Formats: sequence, structure tokens, C-alpha cells
Amino acid sequence: MAAVICGSLAFDTIMTFEGRFADQILPDQLHILNVSFLVPALRRDFGGCAGNIAYSLNALGGTALPMATVGSDGADYLERLRSLGISTEFVRQVDDTFTAQAMIMNDRDNNQITAFHPGAMQQAHITRIAAREDIQVGIIAPDGREAMLQHAEQFKAAGIPFVFDPGQGLPMFDGKELAHFVELASWVVVNDYEGKMLSQRTGWSLAEISKRVRGLVVTLAAEGCEVWTEGEREHVPPVTPTAVVEPTGCGDAWRGALLFGLEKGWPLARCAALGNQLGALKIAQRGPQNYTVDRQALGL
Repeated sequence: MAAVICGSLAFDTIMTFEGRFADQILPDQLHILNVSFLVPALRRDFGGCAGNIAYSLNALGGTALPMATVGSDGADYLERLRSLGISTEFVRQVDDTFTAQAMIMNDRDNNQITAFHPGAMQQAHITRIAAREDIQVGIIAPDGREAMLQHAEQFKAAGIPFVFDPGQGLPMFDGKELAHFVELASWVVVNDYEGKMLSQRTGWSLAEISKRVRGLVVTLAAEGCEVWTEGEREHVPPVTPTAVVEPTGCGDAWRGALLFGLEKGWPLARCAALGNQLGALKIAQRGPQNYTVDRQALGL
């Protein structure tokens, strides 16, 4: 069975600042902020939430169906997906625009500053979701605003359970819109900061949100994650990585594992535990799609 992954396909330009952002920014001078960071290391990777999640799910042996748009410069990304055995059936190429671009800078403490150009992602709503026998689950990851709104409605109309994962797209929506996403979704996934914002904008506590869906997960980076079901919280411990190299794409690796477990009908805590393992694998490698998965070592 397959999972539809709604989100971005993007080219990531990843830079490394060897110091700490906090040492370069004066809190009392934020109103006239003017900083520059020397970044000796720079590279370009395939990225974007849909691409990264699809990579993770595919590496675990699942069937990923990314639903996204690329620009006139997207041929290399389409070829990469096909070379990995990932379907491009729901990937559209839009002329006269660039593929989404993320400029990501990491400091020595793995803090990040990101600038994001949406490009073709703003046209992601041109592809529609419909019921199909081989599609078992879906996810709405950060995407164009209209795409996120429309795809949520389409998942619900098609009877396909889906994960609402607003990520960095959360600030685009007001409390009423976020509440509607929750009402349509089967599961909600946020990080700690996003969870606080979601609660603030909807007026619902995490416990209350969890009672409106099958489950809520709050990821806590190096501290693992919290799984909420029916108002009850369970902590799923982290997995210690072999090395901490780069955090870009860790959350997406985690979400690919989540979809893999949901496809198999696992309890949410078991899905989250596998997600923690994938996050640990990813953070030990540079780039969001450069790690390898030993399925046998994971017991799959």
C-alpha cells in the first residue's frame, strides 16, 4: 500500500558557520540587526519535505507517492526520484518558475537560520487527491498555503486518513483554519515550539487536541518525543546517534518512519520509536537524503 506525501520538493543550499549565532547577535540591537556569517563549507542537496519524507519511507521499504511541484530547473530532481524507485506520478513541472530553494545555515550548536523561496511550490494545489485502492494514508507537510487547505479537504472527501504536519507553514494559518485542519486530520505532528503555537492559536491544550484525532505527537529533538492519545501522554525516549553531524532533514526522516508504521497499523508509540531511530541515522550524515537504512538491523 502507498502513502501520498504532500509537500515541497526543493534544492537545499546548506552552509556551515563554525561559530555560534548567539555570539554574533546582540539582543539589545535587534532593531538594527545587520550581521554577516563566514561559511567555509557550502553544498547543494536534494531536499524539501515531500522529497525527504519520500526518501525515508522508500528506504524503509514503503511505497511513497510524493505530490509536489518543481520548476523549469527540476529535471534533475525528477531523475533522482526515479533512480531511487520513487514514483513521480503526482509531481508536476511548472514552467517559468524555479523549483523551491532553501538556503540553510547551521552553527556549531546545530542551530539553523533558513531563507526559503517557494517558487513552483506555490502552484502545488494544481494536483488533486482522489480515492484509490492502493492509497492507505497521507500526510500534509509544509507546502503552498492553498495546497495545504485544499489537500486536507480532498483527503477527507476521499476517505484517506492523513497526518497534519504544518511545520514551518503553521504561521500561515489563523486559529480557525488550524482548528479545521485538526478536525479533518487523523493524526497531528508538531515539534515543541509548533505545539505551543498550535495550542495558542486554537485555544486547545495538547491533551484536548489529542482527543480530536487518533493521536498527536510532539517531537522534542534530542529528548525523543511525546505521544498523546485520548488526552494521555507517553514519552518515547530518544536514540543516541553515532555522531551529530547535521540536523537538516531529521524531522522528515522521522515522518517517513511514522508513515511506514501507520501503513502497517502499528500503535503510534511504536511508529514514533522507529522515527527516533531514523532521526538518529540521519543526523549522523550530511544532507537530508544521504543516509542509508539497514532494515534488518531495525528489525523490519
